[in-house]
Amino acid sequence: MKKLICTAAAALALTAAISARTATAPTQQDNNTAAPAGADSAATSAPAPKPTAEDVINEAATVDEVIWVVGDEAILKSDVEALRLQAAAEGVSWNGNPDCVIPEQIAVQKLYLHQAAIDSIEVTESEVKQSVDQQINYWLQMVGGNKEKLEEYRKQSIAEMRASMHDEFRNQQLVQRMQEKLVEDIKVSPADVRLYFRDMPEDSLPFVPTEVEVQIITKTPKIEQEEINRVKNELRDFTDRVNRGETTFATLARLYSEDPGTARLGGELDYTGRGMLDPAFASVAFNLTDPKKISKVVESEFGFHIIQLIDKRGDKIKCRHILLKPQVSQEAIDKQTARLDSVADEIRKGTFTFEDAATFISDDKDTRGSQGLMANTIEGTHTSKFRMQDLPTEVARMVDTMQVGQVSAPFQMVNNKGKTVCAIVKLKSRVEGHRATITEDFQTMKNVVLAKRRNEYLKEWVNNKLRTTYVRMNDRYKDCQFEHEGWIK
Repeated sequence: MKKLICTAAAALALTAAISARTATAPTQQDNNTAAPAGADSAATSAPAPKPTAEDVINEAATVDEVIWVVGDEAILKSDVEALRLQAAAEGVSWNGNPDCVIPEQIAVQKLYLHQAAIDSIEVTESEVKQSVDQQINYWLQMVGGNKEKLEEYRKQSIAEMRASMHDEFRNQQLVQRMQEKLVEDIKVSPADVRLYFRDMPEDSLPFVPTEVEVQIITKTPKIEQEEINRVKNELRDFTDRVNRGETTFATLARLYSEDPGTARLGGELDYTGRGMLDPAFASVAFNLTDPKKISKVVESEFGFHIIQLIDKRGDKIKCRHILLKPQVSQEAIDKQTARLDSVADEIRKGTFTFEDAATFISDDKDTRGSQGLMANTIEGTHTSKFRMQDLPTEVARMVDTMQVGQVSAPFQMVNNKGKTVCAIVKLKSRVEGHRATITEDFQTMKNVVLAKRRNEYLKEWVNNKLRTTYVRMNDRYKDCQFEHEGWIK
């Protein structure tokens, strides 16, 4: 069985699932989401287990200890404490006794991760990196884009944040994909939806928050050729140093690579299929045949790389890489901002439409074909409607005070690939928040019923899994009232 070691950092991957267990966080039904991740509302836990005098002495003298074992995976006291501290830092209060809630949720995550390994569920490094970048960008926005202030607040450098979050975000995505696979065949019919809400009082119906449709035009500031040459020359210098025997590829990756997920591993990517990699990167990597040779410099959507083959096994490759990202100059940003300012003026004058500009001027490949209309895929569905909290923060900030049909001033944002772009947006439509009705909000109401069915199925799956899983816990946890049955054998 594939080992899945739980560290203090990995425990933090439970943020999404645990939010459903807290008093302050909304449930899936509150959010009208059909996503299967998460659990039903938390069961009330028993009062905190009372430690004996011996427990107090032992805990004071122990640096760390194994408090639970699930299968052949240990849950450490430090794992629970790390998650407790993280929740406290984020202002999360627990619905129940944290000594019971936290280890149970860590244990549930281990069950999903184990099943994901059995079922060969995978997430790509680019997907993990994108999620980590989005989180860091969100934090940066909260502190006005000031990197030094963020680093001071979190007591970590940006690079250290990326490295520390990598495993937890990977585990979070694996758990979500495993849950999605488990519930993919669960469906609800229109009759199911009508029956569920038929006798529900009006004030108990789901509240549909304000939803908007937004069109966007982006321009990517051009990176100066001098900066691109600098990055390429640095990568070529790395190659020369390895070839001369001055150092190893892995050492240079640890020191200089800007891919936090692999830098700490000496740039190593484990056995990966071609389809899981950036196409340009894969084309070069899969053509390598000699582990002693280093590839030419290759450009991907993330930046510039050099690659070293480790091994090939069937249709998968194991390799190392070093990633460097050229920096965008403020002059280039200002130039694109001025251009978009002119475009916005021409749209307001009626010289051409926003839709035409989005189709022929925008650099955003994801929205050009839909006249700039942004697509919301956050909850696993494809829709043009966004709740305000689901929009990129910079876009939401602009849209918040706009009128329908209005075109914004240009602004700067970081796109979903971690690149700085300049943008203007148009508010296409806005529907103010209201109580759901079956005629106007059928999909929202269907999502509520679907989420309930999926959560019930996932809870039963965990209960069934526990019947065949070895579980051992310290005696002080045996008085807890857990959400799932079967922990205490």
